[in-house]
Amino acid sequence: MTGRCRLAAAIGGLSILAGSGLFSATAAAAQDRPTITAPAGVVRGRLQGDIRVFKGLPYAAPPTGAYRWRPPMPAPVWSGVKDAADFGPACIQPTPGAPHIYSNSLGATSEDCLSLNIWSPHAAREAPVIVWIHGGSLVAGSSKEVYYDGAAWAQEGAVVVTINYRLGVLGYLAHPDLSAESPVGISGNYGLMDQIQALRWVQQNIAAFGGDPSNVTIAGESAGGLSVLYLMTSPLAKGLFHKAIAQSAYMISAPELKTAAHGMPAAETAGATLARNLQAPSLRVLRSMNAQTLTDASVMAGFAPFGVVDGVVLPRQLVDTFDRGEQATVPVLAGFNSGEIRSLRMLAPPVPGSAAEYERIIREKYGDLADDFLALYPSSNMGESILATTRDALYGWTSERLVRSQTERGHPSFLYLFDHGYPAMDQAGLHAFHASELPYVFGTLNNTPPLWPKIPDTASERALSDTMIDYWISFARSGRPLAAQADWPAYGSTEAYVTFRSTPIPANDLLPGMFELHERAMCRRRASGDLAWNWNTGLFSPNLGALNC
Repeated sequence: MTGRCRLAAAIGGLSILAGSGLFSATAAAAQDRPTITAPAGVVRGRLQGDIRVFKGLPYAAPPTGAYRWRPPMPAPVWSGVKDAADFGPACIQPTPGAPHIYSNSLGATSEDCLSLNIWSPHAAREAPVIVWIHGGSLVAGSSKEVYYDGAAWAQEGAVVVTINYRLGVLGYLAHPDLSAESPVGISGNYGLMDQIQALRWVQQNIAAFGGDPSNVTIAGESAGGLSVLYLMTSPLAKGLFHKAIAQSAYMISAPELKTAAHGMPAAETAGATLARNLQAPSLRVLRSMNAQTLTDASVMAGFAPFGVVDGVVLPRQLVDTFDRGEQATVPVLAGFNSGEIRSLRMLAPPVPGSAAEYERIIREKYGDLADDFLALYPSSNMGESILATTRDALYGWTSERLVRSQTERGHPSFLYLFDHGYPAMDQAGLHAFHASELPYVFGTLNNTPPLWPKIPDTASERALSDTMIDYWISFARSGRPLAAQADWPAYGSTEAYVTFRSTPIPANDLLPGMFELHERAMCRRRASGDLAWNWNTGLFSPNLGALNC
């Protein structure tokens, strides 16, 4: 019997016993409320089938009042028995606008939001631990998104942790006065420091929930994948995890704390400009502002949250840390989706009026790289080429760079391309769109946001999901993704990868020439000193032809 079948059987068995009268109401209630004694305190959760679930556990003190824009403080040990039946509030994020494919009600939000959730097998002992970091551009999202339910992973033997962290201006504001009050002279990166504090909490407490603190995998998608890269390069996270999963991560340039670089103002300068725009002349005024008002006003003022290169939390640009071999020496599973930009079209430039105009612009911007660019992204189908360019510059290049870097340092790593579609998705023009792998990875095919294209309830969709779960859990357990359906070879010298369509398909040399083109383009931007590398690619690119690296 598979783990997922055991979950269904357990639920059915409990229902039969309860209906037979063999359990009294009190005994049934006790059976439904598992209690754990951890270093953080005594906690009472709920059963989800035979999985123990504990929600809304504080891993840090509330970052409110005078603690707004300070590194997270450890949560005090709570007294009595903490009720962990319900999720904690999501972190403050912009007031929702028009509904979109990712829209989902998150319920209450609060500045007091630094909590985590745990799914644990009933008899877990020294189980692999997966800490999931949600996406949302470091602006939005929550650990309680509907497709992040950890039950299917727990049923396969993992202890699953999902975390909240500070977002937007509350999580990533740098400012000269904040740096001045810091003992180490830095500011920004508060959301990233929250993630590090959550990992410390896991090290101290997860054994009580059946997890192995010496076998922790960090995992995330989109901004969660970016956070995985930040954690891999932060000295403060060293030793807190042992494997990494990066889904649709993006190794973009970041602002530096005190110096304008790579086309971005100094992070402190950007923060001071924001404070002036908000008519907040002091930290006292900024800290007294309503959190929701501050968040919405910062978005209207154009504040964009990124990790800050401060020399302490993030010592240098991500690409530089990886090039110097200073990142975490852990195995990696990384990949991206073929249709990433189909649901993120704001990142792509408009289609030119003619193929000749497209080629003229590309040759002007890419110079000696233009022939290679046009071979990969031809003018014969400009719409698809534009989507593929942005996809590859952000997600494809990052995924391959990540597995290459770890492979070169002796850690077998694994690359994938998610290229699966189904009727509702494809009819909407969203084949393999950004984040569309999540319900398959988590086994939450029937648990998606309201405007998400409905996934068919078929054996083939469930089989693909089961296979991806097997790969992900196997990687967390042993560092190698194993499943009965197909071998997933390490990237290695053959540049191996797996494509997920209706089934996993192993192959070699993903999108030949893609990595090399975007690596050379990044290298020229970095060498210039005043050009960013992110979604400013293709028709949006600066002129690269005269640059060298």
